[in-house]
Amino acid sequence: MNVIKTRLPDVLLIEPDVFADERGFFMESFNARKFEQAVGRRVSFVQDNHSRSQANVLRGLHYQIQQPQAKLVRVVLGRIFDVVVDLRRASPTFGQWVAEELSAENKRQVWVPEGFAHGFLVLSEEAEVEYKTSTYYAPEHERCITWNDLDLAISWPLKGAPVLSVKDEKGVGFREAEVFE
Repeated sequence: MNVIKTRLPDVLLIEPDVFADERGFFMESFNARKFEQAVGRRVSFVQDNHSRSQANVLRGLHYQIQQPQAKLVRVVLGRIFDVVVDLRRASPTFGQWVAEELSAENKRQVWVPEGFAHGFLVLSEEAEVEYKTSTYYAPEHERCITWNDLDLAISWPLKGAPVLSVKDEKGVGFREAEVFE
C-alpha cells in the first residue's frame, strides 16, 4: 500500500497494491493494521455506504457537525472528481480544499478525517462510490456547503450545469456554515 500526503496534511491518498495478470486482478481494498499505521491512529468503521450516480451528478459538500464522520472513499465503477474541504477553524489549512480523481481503474482511495466536508462530481457516464464511515449517519447533524461557494472557489471540471439533489441545492455558503472549533 502506498500512502501519499495531500496539500491538506491529514487527508491521505491511498494506493492499494494491485496484482494483475491476464486473468484480472487482486487487491486488498482494506486492511485495518496497514490503514491504522498509515493514518497514525486506531479507526473503527461502523457503516459502509454505496452510491450510484449518472454523469455530471455533483454530491456535496457534506459533513456532520455533531457526531462527525471520518470516511474512506473509493470508486468501484467509473470516475469521480473527489473534493475534501478543511472545516477545522483552528487548522492552518482551514477553508482550503484538495481534489483527487478516483476511479475503478486507478483504485485509489481518499482518507477524509473528521472535521472535513466531502463531495464529488461524476466524470464518467456513471459511477459507483463506496465509502466506510467511522460513525453512523445522523441526518439531524448533517450539513451542506454549496458546491459553488465563491470563497472556496473549487475548480470543478464541469461540463454544463451539475445535477444536484434538493438538499445540495439548499447548501449554505462557507462563511455561513457551522464549522468545527
